[in-house]
Amino acid sequence: MAGQRISVLRLEGVSQEHFMQHLYPQRKPLVLEGIDLGACTSKWTVDYLSQVGGKKEVKIHVAAVAQMDFISKNFVYRTLPFDKLVQRAAEEKHKEFFMSENEKYYLRSLGEDPRKDVADIRKQFPLLEGDIKFPKFFKEEQFFSSVFRISSPGLQLWTHYDVMDNFLIQVTGKKRVVLFSPRDAQYLYLSGTKSEVLNIDNPDLAKYPLFSKARRYECSLKAGDVLFIPALWFHNVISEEFGVGVNVFWKHLPSECYDKTDTYGNKDPTAASRAAQILDRAIKTLAELPEEYQDFYARRMVLHIQDKAYSKNFE
Repeated sequence: MAGQRISVLRLEGVSQEHFMQHLYPQRKPLVLEGIDLGACTSKWTVDYLSQVGGKKEVKIHVAAVAQMDFISKNFVYRTLPFDKLVQRAAEEKHKEFFMSENEKYYLRSLGEDPRKDVADIRKQFPLLEGDIKFPKFFKEEQFFSSVFRISSPGLQLWTHYDVMDNFLIQVTGKKRVVLFSPRDAQYLYLSGTKSEVLNIDNPDLAKYPLFSKARRYECSLKAGDVLFIPALWFHNVISEEFGVGVNVFWKHLPSECYDKTDTYGNKDPTAASRAAQILDRAIKTLAELPEEYQDFYARRMVLHIQDKAYSKNFE
């Protein structure tokens, strides 16, 4: 098991002013209840979505197991008409399938051209636009994307972070979300933006001993709940039921800080990418020295980074 367990704060009836002045500056996850999301929480049934979404082709993840792993890619990409996806994702067992009758489905909506266009449910699924209201807690010019997500019951997404703030709107179904602070990154065995620890409830501590030190923030989301996930917070999402959700991402840093080629909201800010490249060059330079010297000067570099760049303003 991970170490300390902390329940994510839940608040009802939070205004935009109270959120921005008192809650947002804390940079911690928060579940908001009672937000006006429109008719989607009652209208978006399997039949309604199948009818309104129609035969539009969508690219989906298909996995033979419940725990999806983006590092090892234990899933395949397939294409289905939207109505077929909704119907299959709502099933426990499938009469029609790609790999097995127990396979899991996951839709993460994409832009028209995923290399150039961001996902926006209002553009990709315009007939659904009138059903959903986004929380107006940020300025319209900050808007980055709205990602439509559909998950089979039992599906678990890998632990990862995003570089923008976002609201996870749980429209239908239930999810369990486990989050980890950016301050605990050193305990999560990262490969890029993703953690190698798949089974967060029963981790292999012989392989991942530091994982036991990670503080675990937990919450359950029901239809109508909105989870605020601050940028850089790691999150692992388990769909306890067939569920439909929408992530709304927005730019909380100046636009020039972000990679202009990023359509998913998961590329590190350009300054961070440049710093990582400089560090790689420094490490290669150290390789010109004998191992004893490499080790000594690498440790000095780490101490220097801690002294100059680690923040003392967060817990």
